[in-house]
Parts: sequence; structure tokens; C-alpha cells
Amino acid sequence: MKLTYSEEELLASHACARPQREAGRLLHGGFDADGRYLPPRLLHRGPAVEAWTERLRARGGDLLPADASLLAGIRFPSGAQQKLLIQEGLGQTFWNILTVTGHIEARGRILADLEFPEFQPWLHEDVSEMAVGHLNRGLLKAHGIDEGGEPQRGIGGHDVMWFALRDLAFGEVDYPEPEVPENIARPDAEAAPFPELPGAIVRSVYFLANLLLIEFRAERGFAFSQRMLRDPELFPERRAQAERAAEIVDRIRRDEELHVDSLRLYLGELSSLDFRTQDGGRLAGRRVVNALWNGIVHWATVEQPRLVAERTRELLHARIAAHPEATRVRAAFDALAENA
Repeated sequence: MKLTYSEEELLASHACARPQREAGRLLHGGFDADGRYLPPRLLHRGPAVEAWTERLRARGGDLLPADASLLAGIRFPSGAQQKLLIQEGLGQTFWNILTVTGHIEARGRILADLEFPEFQPWLHEDVSEMAVGHLNRGLLKAHGIDEGGEPQRGIGGHDVMWFALRDLAFGEVDYPEPEVPENIARPDAEAAPFPELPGAIVRSVYFLANLLLIEFRAERGFAFSQRMLRDPELFPERRAQAERAAEIVDRIRRDEELHVDSLRLYLGELSSLDFRTQDGGRLAGRRVVNALWNGIVHWATVEQPRLVAERTRELLHARIAAHPEATRVRAAFDALAENA
């Protein structure tokens, strides 16, 4: 079983019969001779993640036990409310969602240039044949390029894929660029303190946990977007383009599956190891990972949703107020709210 890889191997892609082009944009990945989508940089990265996962389980460990269902709950606006807004000519709200998603994906490009602190000096076990031993050897770089593409080569990643599918569904519109949140992760300052370890190491674990939570939130957003794009009662004049847009979301979801599996693997590996403390002692990785992860989950499921809903509600009510039939639309909108 191969467990060590070079950066070149982890960045290698399958040969494609044709590239992915949508809405006049060259995008990453491509298609095989039968028209099946081939995610980028998966030739060796996919088998590597599978091999490291198998080795982790053989040692008695496992991936971090979490999935996107932990973010299940009341959504604002609800699917029915979003549909009403589009039908009432207030599609800017959904257009903004697709646009902001693209901009947030673009920020992920930082992973391609990020130099992570090496975990090895602070772990008792050898990680040269583990995923966490390859973070600076191609894994984070591949993840970052997936998100933000290769602009110097004119190849778009997930960022440009969102802009392409947005334009397919909406066509040309004159909506202004929406404001993009400065930070969608829980601030590092909120991390549980572990003075036994260097701050850079604790922040690195926290960063990986935050990134996994963001991926879970993205997955729920992807499913929501596809529901809107595939609704036969929406985008009636651009029905075929909207269906194609939903297909592009499917491709993004294919790419993101490996991101989720990889992040759960990194955190699972760290949970199975022991950290070296600054005074030469041992600290169970499970204790560190669980404390940081539980704090992030509480923030994402209890604190943040309430704040986001309040801000969004004010914005949408103001947008509805500008509608020619604001009273009717507002009453219908409020009636479609999900109940806790």
C-alpha cells in the first residue's frame, strides 16, 4: 500500500478527453470520452486519501465522526421563501447567494500558498506515512487550487464555476455586487487554550476544524441552490440553462467530497496521536481535537445562525418594502417562514 507521495503526484489529474467550459469560461477538471466529469488533481490524491484512511482504521482510529447533518435546522430564508422572492421579481437575493459563494470559494485559494507549521516535531508518532505529514507536500495546495483555480493560466476553480452557473441561470442582470462577509469562520481568538502546546500548533488544528465546518455549511448551501435551480416553476424563460447550472453544482459537490473526507481524515489522524507538550510531556490529540471541534460546532449551531438570521431578515424585509405590492408579498413571505 503506497503511503508516501510527492507534491507532483498529489497535484496530478486524470487525462481528459475535453476540458470543462461553461458560460464562456475555462474551468478546472474535464470529461472523459463518455462525457463523465473528472474532478481535478484526483489521479493520486483520491487513492492516497483512501490508503491513509485504511491505515488509520487499521490502527484503531477513524475519521472525525461528523457530517453536514449537524447543521440541520431552521433556515432563513426558507426554500419556500426564496422561491417566492424569485417568482416576485426579487431574484437578487438568490443571485447574491450564488455570487457571495463564488467570492468565498475564491478565498480558499490561500491554501495553495499557505505554509502550515509542521506537526511532526510536536507529535510522538511518525507521520511521514499519514495525511497530516503531507499537508505541506501537496494536499493543502491541491485544495486551494480547487477552490480558487489557476488564474495565471486562465483556469477557474470553484469560484468561477459559481459565477458561471449564476450567469447561466440569470443571464445578464444589472444587480450590484453584494457585500461579502469578511469572515465566515469562528475567530481564532475563540479557540480553547492549550498552553502546553505552541500557539501555532493549536491554531493549525483549529484552522482545519473550522475549514471542515465551512465545508459542511457549503454542502447544505449547494443542496439548497440545486433545489432552486431545478424547480420547474422557477427560471421559466431559462429553464435549460438553470438545469445546466444545477449540473455544475453537482460537479462542485463531486470535488468537495474529497475535501470533506480529507479534513475528517486529518482530524481523525490527529485524534489518534499524542502531542509533545512544551515541557516534554504527552497530551492526547483526541482531547485537543474534541475541545476545539466542540467549540466550533456550538458557535455554528447556536450562536452564529441567530445573528445571521437577524441581519438577513432586516435586509430582505427592506428589499420587499420596495416591491410595488409590498404588503401582499411581505404577508406571503412571512407566512412561509419555517417554525422552530
